[in-house]
Amino acid sequence: MTKKIALITGATAGIGLETARILAKNNYNLILTGRRLERLEEIKQELTLEGAAVILLHFDIRQKAEVDSALDSIPGNWRKIDVLVNNAGLAAGLAPINSADVADWEQMIDTNVKGLLYVSRTVSNWMIAQKSGHIISISSIAGKEAYPNGTVYCGTKHAVSAISKAMRIELAPHNVKVSTVCPGAVETEFSLVRFKGDEERAAKVYEGFTPLFAQDIAETIYFIVSRPAHVNIDDILVMPTAQSSARDFVRE
Repeated sequence: MTKKIALITGATAGIGLETARILAKNNYNLILTGRRLERLEEIKQELTLEGAAVILLHFDIRQKAEVDSALDSIPGNWRKIDVLVNNAGLAAGLAPINSADVADWEQMIDTNVKGLLYVSRTVSNWMIAQKSGHIISISSIAGKEAYPNGTVYCGTKHAVSAISKAMRIELAPHNVKVSTVCPGAVETEFSLVRFKGDEERAAKVYEGFTPLFAQDIAETIYFIVSRPAHVNIDDILVMPTAQSSARDFVRE
């Protein structure tokens, strides 16, 4: 059986890593990107044992020149990408508009929006040429609702949802599917990154309820890509049972 090819950004941990694992087990070869080269190499070794061929791309998705150089390095036979998972993203800080760190804003905009665009532009051209493909972008409940102290993060995730909707319209004539996955609270490195390594503060985010886990979202992504050719899951919101909105949780 011919293997499919998936490119996953931000594959060194969390949703990206679990998506790589589930696709490796389901007949995919993988192109994995990230900024932590040692982690990428460990993951490649693991997934190679699952029978997947793996290419690693080590670059900063915020830097267009690095993105272009990395994608240009992909061999021709690997450019027949069936699935692109735009997973790279982050939240930085939790402060109101008047006192937030502008560097945090730039990091979120450059990663969550511009990085996604840089990768999607190149890969969508490859998919158009082959008249098939599927682009899945990870948004958030913050792409559905806004909440205080998350002004720019919510703005970037609303942008991901809007960009995906527009790409869906633009790429439909080329037989390219586009989907958005919007998770609620997922216990990954998300809060640790948001709080700049403060483990105690990050742990409190998930206290008193059972959050989603990265594997839950990876399984959702696999469900989306495993639908028949005539089915496109445009947009899906996945929440923990205990979370009813962006800021409302039932805690013990």
